[in-house]
Amino acid sequence: MALDITALYNVSSGAVKEAARSAPTTKIDTYSDTSFNNLLSSAIDNINTTNSYLSDAEDEEVKWMLGETENTHDLTIALQKASTALQYTIAIRDKLLDAYKEIMQMQI
Repeated sequence: MALDITALYNVSSGAVKEAARSAPTTKIDTYSDTSFNNLLSSAIDNINTTNSYLSDAEDEEVKWMLGETENTHDLTIALQKASTALQYTIAIRDKLLDAYKEIMQMQI
């Protein structure tokens, strides 16, 4: 399954909650990557969901432009879902990049 950068629009709060639930609470098992695997699969699922939102928005735009529908309500909802998902993803990306930069500056 190939992912392109345009697919990285959404990391929903469900992914964060799932990562928190699956994260170890008492000890860190360095030999097990199940937490990361769960987080990664959840993130990929959310990327697919966001792609679906974006595709639905584009479909609604095309239908409205071609005159196949006069229902602007569905168009507005689809566009808002895509916009909100993108804004949330950008916020998460920025926080992750800040955390990565901070980790890279740590003295060992």
